[in-house]
Amino acid sequence: MRNLKNDIEKVLVSEAEIDAITTRIAAEIDRDYAGDDKKLVLVCILKGSLVFMGDLMKKVTVPVEIDCMKVSSYGKGSESSGQIHIALDLLRPDINTCDLLIIEDIVDSGVTLSHLTKYLALKGAKSVKTCTLLDKPSRRRVEFVPDYCGIEVPDEFVVGYGLDFAEMYRALPFVGVLKPEVYTK
Repeated sequence: MRNLKNDIEKVLVSEAEIDAITTRIAAEIDRDYAGDDKKLVLVCILKGSLVFMGDLMKKVTVPVEIDCMKVSSYGKGSESSGQIHIALDLLRPDINTCDLLIIEDIVDSGVTLSHLTKYLALKGAKSVKTCTLLDKPSRRRVEFVPDYCGIEVPDEFVVGYGLDFAEMYRALPFVGVLKPEVYTK
């Protein structure tokens, strides 16, 4: 049986660092969404954000609902196509009363979250903000800054903690840099 950890060049964000990040962001969310006039809905962008959102929502203490969208700007490889494809949309009759917080695993080009933020606002959401575990501002193709950010990472191919390459590595409990020979074959 293949050990996926052998494909990792180095650990970039450890389990302990991820725990500290989710604790910090949850406290920021609690501060910003306190109050009876808020109806916070965490919107998980499947599949990569599932692990991050699961850990984050356990630490948020304000009332929260969850929902999911499946959105992609990636093709089969490791480069963004620039085209946004919504495979699973957010369909809520109460969207005009919702404060949406989009939960993303990584912001790379910024194209997906920039598009989604505008899209959900046009659908009538009360408010739309964004939260990401990882931020790669060196790869931006559009002007975009997430509202909540875990950690800035260098321009390396990262996997683990929900992030994948060819649907593998998502279950690793840390974020690691994938060895180039794995994704350049």
